[in-house]
Amino acid sequence: MSPAPRWLRVLRHSRWARALTRWLGGAPPIPAGLWRHVVQAQPFLHRLEPGQLERLQLLCRHFLAQKTFSGANGLQINDEIALTIATQACLPWIHWGLTGLDWYRGFVGIVVHPDEVWAQREETDEAGVVHRWREALAGEAMQGGPLMLAWSHVRTASAKAQQGHNLVIHEFAHQIDLRHKSRHQAADGCPRLPNGFLGLAAPAAAQHWRTLWGQQHRRFVREVQMAERFGAPMPWLDAYGATDAAEFFAVACEAYTVQRARFGAEFPLLLPLLDAFFKHPAAATAAP
Repeated sequence: MSPAPRWLRVLRHSRWARALTRWLGGAPPIPAGLWRHVVQAQPFLHRLEPGQLERLQLLCRHFLAQKTFSGANGLQINDEIALTIATQACLPWIHWGLTGLDWYRGFVGIVVHPDEVWAQREETDEAGVVHRWREALAGEAMQGGPLMLAWSHVRTASAKAQQGHNLVIHEFAHQIDLRHKSRHQAADGCPRLPNGFLGLAAPAAAQHWRTLWGQQHRRFVREVQMAERFGAPMPWLDAYGATDAAEFFAVACEAYTVQRARFGAEFPLLLPLLDAFFKHPAAATAAP
């Protein structure tokens, strides 16, 4: 594979990116042909209005100037890979503008593998027995980074959007969850809420969020269990969300972003919360 063009090679070095950002008063522009190619390859972006696409491009410019991409297991990062990831990571924030990228300030590195990777896991149960196993990972987020993604899953995002799946948004949702937590805190499905969320004071907003998300997660877990154990229809939302509250939040964010109407039909009580969190124009302004 030929070396990446200078446009991306410069962006991958944060010192130069910061210098260019100061000099240009923003972030390095994205070549028009590259932008058209990446957008056209992702049909779920075609529903965006021209103004929204402009905001998405601006978000991507700044995102690429702030992050460092690394290829692993022989994968060479090129412009298409970096920009494809950027468009998906920035998509949830098109109604926020550049301040939305503050949610990703807790890390810099993004490591991209060609395919899933195997990770060794270890857990000690309540009886003190140590369990070890290997797990195939398509993506992983950790506080402080780096964030890991499998390109084989990222590049097939359009084929999976109809089912509400998007690996990039899923892993970045974990970063949203972790953004204001200490290193000793795990993701729990309750990120710090924007000031004035739903017109509520911060403690009341957090309690309202936890109550509704907890109720809907328990309902979802029951639906998945009924499907797996008794042959009931499998829910539309990714069953991985039944794992815990953090995974439920992540699969909800990916489904909401790429299939908002369907997500709202499945989870009408959660739709207003995500609308308010991501500042969708349909967000309710009155307190519940």
